[in-house]
Amino acid sequence: MSFLVLKAYLKLIYFDLYLARGDFSTLYDKVRRYPTGNKTAFADAIERICSAVDMACIWYWKEALCLQRSAATACLLKRYGIPAQMVIGAQQMPFKAHAWVEVEGRVVNDKPYTPEVYAVLDRC
Repeated sequence: MSFLVLKAYLKLIYFDLYLARGDFSTLYDKVRRYPTGNKTAFADAIERICSAVDMACIWYWKEALCLQRSAATACLLKRYGIPAQMVIGAQQMPFKAHAWVEVEGRVVNDKPYTPEVYAVLDRC
């Protein structure tokens, strides 16, 4: 599991660089265009990858934003052959934006009721 945590940590750094520059559109394109690998996913791949990203976030030197965490999760899932989508949503009052990851319409890195709280703006 430690190698997977290292991969997740590196993805957090990678996407943090885009956020630091305010380059949301490039981050979005990187996630949207990230190819889904041909690897046969291990049986509990979704849970292991989400746990690895959570562990990497614990060790990250600053708070990982939901967009950064979701981008890293979506790309790692895709790398292992799982067709993941990063979803971006917002609520109006009070205004708040949020990002999460879904696999086949099921939230995998957040609370299952997240899509009920936020109006979905985009899926990538």
